[in-house]
Amino acid sequence: MNRLLIGLLGVLLLIALPALGTGAREQDLSDDISNTSTNEEQALDKVMEDDDAALDEVNLWIQENNAYVAKGAGETKAQLNQRILARLKTVREGYAGFLKNYPKSARGYLAYGSFLNDIGEEDSARDEYERSRELDPTNPASWNDLANYYGENGPTTNAFAYYARATELDPTESVYYENWATTVYLYRPDARRFYGITESQVFDKALALYQKAVQLDPTNFTLMTDYAESYYGIRPLRTNDALEAWTNALKIASDDVEREGVYIHLARIKISAGRYAEAQAQLDEVTNSAYNDLKKRLQRNLLAKENPTTNDDVMMVTNTATSLTNVPVFAPARPNTP
Repeated sequence: MNRLLIGLLGVLLLIALPALGTGAREQDLSDDISNTSTNEEQALDKVMEDDDAALDEVNLWIQENNAYVAKGAGETKAQLNQRILARLKTVREGYAGFLKNYPKSARGYLAYGSFLNDIGEEDSARDEYERSRELDPTNPASWNDLANYYGENGPTTNAFAYYARATELDPTESVYYENWATTVYLYRPDARRFYGITESQVFDKALALYQKAVQLDPTNFTLMTDYAESYYGIRPLRTNDALEAWTNALKIASDDVEREGVYIHLARIKISAGRYAEAQAQLDEVTNSAYNDLKKRLQRNLLAKENPTTNDDVMMVTNTATSLTNVPVFAPARPNTP
């Protein structure tokens, strides 16, 4: 989960700290193991709490400074970057100190990797995930996080294999199936070669993985809409399946904004299927101004479809699913951490 909006500020200078060691530190064998374990957990929890607090602070600083800049005030990027770097340095030092004391903490390396990923240091994050996996190969989170990395940076084949391993280790975690589905869907040529299947079968595999994720997390609206949106990339459109997916999304929508977003999608699919009266009924349900442009475009498309001989000059809507999801309700799917 990318919590930090560093990209808004441009490239940040890296903070140089001593490399974190991976060798085992000599331990006093007389130490009570249970106390050591408890102390380790408490120490890591403290570092992670500071990690969360720092990222929240930085996000707030960015938002506040953007507001000030819009009014002709605020810090320069260099000034704000310096303040951010100083705050993040304390988090790095916290992880460095923890891992010096507990060099065999798989959970510690995983948490540090997550922090590095959040601030855009993806290659360094991968190294920490690998250390975590080496120390505890039974933790599915490290496999998932590594799969996320390889899905974005390659080789994609590693992502496919690592997501599979994560789900083997924890078949109850919806996020792992969702991430796997997204990667299969986005990298269809790679998936076709890796699994030795046709493109149609690649779609089937991605959809099956989405469905498994939905089964495990049936009230997750964002997940349901990601799954429903995947049907737009399939030709010919699987109309009935797509309508069922969006209808299920409608059932779990939590407010009018989410519901009206679903109406937009239902109208689009019904126009494509020639169910014009139903499409018009869906468009009539949309009243939120955030959807005005999309509604108008679909309305023109519906008019052109209903009267093809008298509306040749009407602009047809031929954009992909992205054009219909570029609204606050439906954000593009990205791999996640549970």
